[in-house]
Amino acid sequence: MRFPVSLLFPTLFIVSVAHAQQATIVDSSAMVCHAEAVPSRASAIKQAIIKEKGLDTVKMVLIEGGKFKMGSGKFQDASPIHEVSLNSYYMDEHEVTNAQYAVFVEATGYVTVAERPLDPKDFPGVDPKVLVAGSAVFKAPNQVQGMQNHLQWWDYIPGANWRHPEGPESTIEGKENHPVTQLAYEDAEAYAKWAGKRLPTEAEWEYAAKEGRHTDETYYWGNDKTPHGEWMANIFQGAFPTHNSKEDGFETTAPVKSFPVNRYGLFDMEGNVWEWCSDFYRPDYYQNSPTDNPKGPADSFDPQEPGAVKRVQRGGSFLCNDQYCERYKAGSRGKGEVNSPTNNVGFRCVKDI
Repeated sequence: MRFPVSLLFPTLFIVSVAHAQQATIVDSSAMVCHAEAVPSRASAIKQAIIKEKGLDTVKMVLIEGGKFKMGSGKFQDASPIHEVSLNSYYMDEHEVTNAQYAVFVEATGYVTVAERPLDPKDFPGVDPKVLVAGSAVFKAPNQVQGMQNHLQWWDYIPGANWRHPEGPESTIEGKENHPVTQLAYEDAEAYAKWAGKRLPTEAEWEYAAKEGRHTDETYYWGNDKTPHGEWMANIFQGAFPTHNSKEDGFETTAPVKSFPVNRYGLFDMEGNVWEWCSDFYRPDYYQNSPTDNPKGPADSFDPQEPGAVKRVQRGGSFLCNDQYCERYKAGSRGKGEVNSPTNNVGFRCVKDI
């Protein structure tokens, strides 16, 4: 099934956004340009190699295994704090970009969930005319009546997808180095598999964000949101959701590596875009979580939406702030319905040693 019925609302208006060594650094956008410039036969050969073996040249950082305290006492579904041991692994230094994803699509012909036709059989009783491929986009309203109804700032936009993240009139031209968005879980997983990698477990993601430390600090970088007056992450400043003051310089996504790197050499482990993790989401998982390389529960359950299959998302996005979404803070957990892409969710990959 493509989307929950509640996510379609151009007419219905009832959307519910549930919802081996380090590699050499190569500019993915340059690769795309080069591929278009070479003779057709050479290009075809190159594309055949890419399709067969995968191509992802982003720098990966070695994360040495160890033990750490996982979770946060500030969030019920991130409790209790518990000790976890992890093996070593590699992690992408930044979120997967539009340019990287374009290489993958060009090589494989992959079509993302948001670009696929909707099957009327999945939406009984809904006028087939409104079943148009698209996705959810944040739209700042002029005013809101309370903060309980998120439909006030989310809109289902026909034609919104990774190439057009805010709708058909938008583009990723000039944003090749921004994180790719509007991807369902399977879209991120498909890229990772093609690249010879995988999506991180949430334990691996948090360990890397905490830099392997035993810490109860508010943010992954410390307790001060803006040390020395410097914004450390791309989040929402101002009055959510009506006015983003853009004090950090960005209204939506920022180019990767725009903010300070952490001690492990990783960028944007808070803010910018939520990042898909491989774990199913259950709010009670930490109560009985394995302590050795945990990989999440066997299935998904969210009491707020019992029928939705959800995976964990980590790190928060450009829409997070203390008024509404604090889950960009250290140890906190996010969640997303697997078939509901939005313009504030992306991913990064890891690789086993």
